[in-house]
Amino acid sequence: MPHHGNEEEHHSSAGQQHAHASGDNDNQENEPQKPVIHDNRKVDPKTGQARHPDQEHAAARGHGSGDALSQAEDILNSVEVPAEESVAQGVGAEEAEELRNDLRRLQAEYVNYRKRVERDRAVAGEMAVIGVLNSLLPVLDDVDAARQHGDLADGPFAAIAAKLENALKTYGLVRIDETGVEFDPTIHEALIQQPGPDVEIDTVSQVLRSGYRSGERVLRAAQVIVAVPA
Repeated sequence: MPHHGNEEEHHSSAGQQHAHASGDNDNQENEPQKPVIHDNRKVDPKTGQARHPDQEHAAARGHGSGDALSQAEDILNSVEVPAEESVAQGVGAEEAEELRNDLRRLQAEYVNYRKRVERDRAVAGEMAVIGVLNSLLPVLDDVDAARQHGDLADGPFAAIAAKLENALKTYGLVRIDETGVEFDPTIHEALIQQPGPDVEIDTVSQVLRSGYRSGERVLRAAQVIVAVPA
């Protein structure tokens, strides 16, 4: 393209334009680029709906403006706390089954504990009654001795002795004083053995001291004389 005027001025003007363009390019290259934060979440925190690829690209373009701090604040502010129903729905089937198993185990432990407490209470009550009965056995021996000597044939002491024996029967106290029965080492204590002409098995012929039992528990064996086969 032809030009008019001084050629030096023309070269000078062209050089200035080239330098100005180079300076702009240098400034653009030296200027630091701002970081861009992209929201890659698959679920929209506001609507709770799944995002489509085109929506993800649109969200990325929308966050491309502004500084990094404001973009981060926007992302954090857009996160909503899930509702209580969502938390409940998030509990898996395995965790729910584990919780039910824990509840069943606690119920079984409580039932076993209650049964054990009731059993221990019953045993403690039975032992207390047995302790009282054992402490009164010497008194019953004195009553028997007085009755054998005729001191309790009648009178107020005979009535008191009868009331005491009847009261102890209500607590399950049973006297062991039968004769003519087969000797039983679990309830009899043989002090003397005597041969008998018509005896085929060991038999209690005489009770020297009565025995007592409460239910199935033998408190004291009866001291007896046993007739044995000749």
